[in-house]
Amino acid sequence: MGQLINEFESYRTRMNDRIMESANTNIKRFFALDTTTYADGALDVKTKELLGLVASMVLRCDDCIKYHLGKCHEAGVNHDEMNEVFMIANLVGGSIVIPHYRRAVEYWDELNAE
Repeated sequence: MGQLINEFESYRTRMNDRIMESANTNIKRFFALDTTTYADGALDVKTKELLGLVASMVLRCDDCIKYHLGKCHEAGVNHDEMNEVFMIANLVGGSIVIPHYRRAVEYWDELNAE
C-alpha cells in the first residue's frame, strides 16, 4: 500500500477504536447506521459508494473522499466511471471542489498503483 493509503487507514482505524472505547449508545448507533446504509439494498454497494463520493466531494471532506475512494476501488469502479463521478462532483460543487479533486485523483492513482 502507498503512503497516503497507509497513513489514512492507520489513523482512521486508531481513532475509530479510540472513539468506540468511550462512545455512548447514540454514537454507536450512528456508526452502525453509516455502515448499514452502504450495504446492498435497492441500490448496490458500488452505486451507493459513488453517491457517497460525490456528496463527500461537494461537502469538501477529504477524509470522507479518501474513505469512499477506497470503497469504490474495492467495489470495482474503473477509471472511466471515476472520471464521470469526478465531473459530476465538480459540476455540482463548483470550482471550490477542484483542490479536493486534485487530492482525490492523487489518492485514486495510489489505490490503482497497487
